[in-house]
Amino acid sequence: MTGITDFDALRRAMAENSEEPEGPARNARAEQLLAEAEKLDIPLAVIEALGHQLKVYNYSSEKDKMFVPFARLLRMWDERPEDFDEYEIHSLHWVFKWMSSGMLGQPHIPLASIEKWLAEMEHRYRLAGHSERAVRSAEFSVASHIGDLARAERAYTAWLAADRDTMADCHACELHGQGAWQVERGRDAEALDLWSPVLEGEFSCAHEPHTVLASSLAPLLRLGRADEARAHHLRGFRLVRPMESMRGAYADHVEFCALSGNEARGLELLAERPAYFTDSGNPRSGLEFLSAVTLLMDRLTELGLGDQRVPGPAGRPWTARELAAHARVETLALAARFDERNGTTHVGDRARARMDQRPLVERLPLGVRSAGRPTAAPVTVPAPEPASEKDLSALLAEARRLSDTLQPHAVEAWLTVARAAEGVELAALDRAEIADHQAMDRGPEGLALFERAAELYAEAGDPGEAWAARARGAYVRALTGELDEALAAIAEPYDGVLALYAEGATGVRQTAGVLMSRARVLMRGVHEDPSGDSPDGEVLAAAEAAVREVLALVEGHTGDDVRLAARAAEGQAMLAELALRGGDPVTAARLFAKASTAFVGAGLPWFAVEYEARLAGLAHQLGDIAETERALRAALEHGGPYLEAPGRAQLHLQLAEVLGGRGRSQEAAEHALEAAHWSDEAGEGPTLGAWARHQLGGFLLRQGRWAEAAEVLESALPDLTAETHGDGAVVQTKWWLGDCLSELGEHRAAAERRLQAAEIARHWPEQHDHATLAHLAAESLGHAELHTEADQAYTRAGDLWRSLGNVHGLVRSLRARAWLALRADQGLDSARELMSAAIEECEAALLVTDDEEARQRLTGELGHTHRQFGELLARSVAEEAEDTAIQGAFEDALTQTAEAVAVFAALGEGAVHTRTAAELAAGWLEADLSRPADAAARARGVLKAYEGADDGDETVRARRAEAEQLLQLMEEQNDNK
Repeated sequence: MTGITDFDALRRAMAENSEEPEGPARNARAEQLLAEAEKLDIPLAVIEALGHQLKVYNYSSEKDKMFVPFARLLRMWDERPEDFDEYEIHSLHWVFKWMSSGMLGQPHIPLASIEKWLAEMEHRYRLAGHSERAVRSAEFSVASHIGDLARAERAYTAWLAADRDTMADCHACELHGQGAWQVERGRDAEALDLWSPVLEGEFSCAHEPHTVLASSLAPLLRLGRADEARAHHLRGFRLVRPMESMRGAYADHVEFCALSGNEARGLELLAERPAYFTDSGNPRSGLEFLSAVTLLMDRLTELGLGDQRVPGPAGRPWTARELAAHARVETLALAARFDERNGTTHVGDRARARMDQRPLVERLPLGVRSAGRPTAAPVTVPAPEPASEKDLSALLAEARRLSDTLQPHAVEAWLTVARAAEGVELAALDRAEIADHQAMDRGPEGLALFERAAELYAEAGDPGEAWAARARGAYVRALTGELDEALAAIAEPYDGVLALYAEGATGVRQTAGVLMSRARVLMRGVHEDPSGDSPDGEVLAAAEAAVREVLALVEGHTGDDVRLAARAAEGQAMLAELALRGGDPVTAARLFAKASTAFVGAGLPWFAVEYEARLAGLAHQLGDIAETERALRAALEHGGPYLEAPGRAQLHLQLAEVLGGRGRSQEAAEHALEAAHWSDEAGEGPTLGAWARHQLGGFLLRQGRWAEAAEVLESALPDLTAETHGDGAVVQTKWWLGDCLSELGEHRAAAERRLQAAEIARHWPEQHDHATLAHLAAESLGHAELHTEADQAYTRAGDLWRSLGNVHGLVRSLRARAWLALRADQGLDSARELMSAAIEECEAALLVTDDEEARQRLTGELGHTHRQFGELLARSVAEEAEDTAIQGAFEDALTQTAEAVAVFAALGEGAVHTRTAAELAAGWLEADLSRPADAAARARGVLKAYEGADDGDETVRARRAEAEQLLQLMEEQNDNK
């Protein structure tokens, strides 16, 4: 059934199973392979199968199963050590460490048994001649787990002092354990210093930096290094996600979400791993997971979301409040089992401390797709008690202060007054102002209230403000599209207020209010010309005259009057709009800048946001990128806390694109991150947010932050659509994602994304992107060892390059196919044919190309093809082949390499590095063919080529060093003859 008929087949099957995802399916296959091994009647086969079974159990949710195969292995070793080969002897002693840590994670195993096992490990390591480093590390794990701090410190010191040998954990794993101890002792900064070599990629293994990235999250948040924490979450979760055995590290990411205001993402993480709630094979990691779940659920409940449905253990629905209680009970029950076994309260104390943590960041944007922060259902607010006369007087004074100075929340303040004044008899002026602001709040539905306000203003003896209220109502009509009605409605207030002003019966403020409303109505006519064309001259002239009338009225009267200063500033902005409509963007930009400056000077920077944003667009149109950047930054600064989420998202995104265009990818990524966050907050995650994530992924990619970029781009893809964002954005995102996955070594996934992008680009009129993506997909397929598929993709790319007349792309696809043919055992003849075809394509193109620059590039391509042909021929013969076969292959390789030297030489000094590289390759071939004099001559030629060259050039130094090495070896051969 399994096809296991001999030891080699068993080994192949175990190797294949090792590559499968962690989990019960892989474990079951290992059990099956052990049964097959026992049928072979080969002791070593059984030993290897037991070791394989033990390994897959250790890296799974069924960690508790590994003790049985280990006990059997140890018995076999004690009874017949001669059955073990060197590798299995090493493996047997290596997994002693897994046993000690595994026992700690099983609370039913007595502490005395663990201590006995530790002594057994120390004895056997001593007999085998191993250092005590691994033993002291295991002792430290026991002591720190039970909370024996004094013993832990002694063991920790002895661990670091002992010699490293083959039994020591890898550097990355050791540093993780050492850093974790520093965190437990409250030394976060020291832990991060210890982890630095792992985080920076100096040390790694199958499970690092996975766990270090996870363990670093809370310390980074506590130290205020939120940007690093975000990056570590994106990098680390990507590594942990597919590995079933890493429930503890997964829990760290859930904890991070709870501590950083990313509760919605925390719920997404729980939904991805439902089995983690109930997997019982590793109680220790179960405790870690459930304590993090408790923290997250308590946080949701605290936010008023206790009744929200959440992912939980299978079999029933859960609310956040219910799961919080359940997870806490389960956590404390597990902790109690450990503490009872250990005779201390240490595990329980740590679990309680974890569950009771407070958020460390109010909200840390991550850049990835999110449902947005969960929000509680609206709470019904009871009707307020009637305000006292003193309270109402204070509310009125505050509302007037806010509206007189045009503060952002003035209307809301008047609404508060209105609620407080219910049932209270007020003066006509108070009632007029309440009605006026209620009308402003209601927009088109408030037209009748504007009329009521006008009546009350008149009753209060302020006829100018009565006309101003009616004028505001006329402007609201214009906003609803009733332009003719608005023009008719504004006429009477306009005439009436001017008559009052001429008689001295009203002030500049009231008159300016009416004139500004009239100017706004006329500006609506500029914006909403019914023909859809640019407005005619009469419309523009009428609007400009109205605006200038406002400016003439308020000139000299602004002083400390914020309202009049705002009228003057708005008038400048209107003139800017008119200049733009008239085809004069330069004047428009100047006037928008003047309006913004005036608003800021009046202490109203939030009004300047719109005009800085308009100015940014004009500056970009005029090619002034520096001014574009300045204006966008100013808009964000002026808006401050008053900017609403959609506007903030747009400004951040525009600034990100400008900065990205100027090559400042790091800062661009910061603004794209903010844009994604505020898009989600605005409920525009699938539209604007997806575009922001697309941009963010690109900026991260430019910085070489592959894992973060991949996570962001993958989260953008579900929302990116050709209809909303354009198929170019979809293709670019998949292209970038393919690049990231390729850099991360995920070649099969990279090929999939590149092929998806190529399929979309296939339908475009211009086929260069299609050809490039097909070529890149072929590269990924080749790296994934899918040789047949890679050859097909290279063939497709080659056909496209040929149709585009792109000789370079065609030649490179032929060379790649030649290498594939050699690796895929299609035979040297096929590889030779493909390389020869590449040479022919170069030579044919050179015959018909007159452009000198193009000829230079084609000549270089020809040289590289000869060089690769030589390398291919040299590698085509196995080391164990007969001497005549080896010599024949090397002779052919030398011929091609020498041709490459000649071609590169024709390009002159510009190709000196490629020529000398080929020269040295030819020299080594001469040496292998026992021609020391010829090899030495080539080495001297390289040294001569670099006489007087810059020693600071790394390539120069490398070529000289290699040439001197070759020359010395050849001279020694001559001396020994």
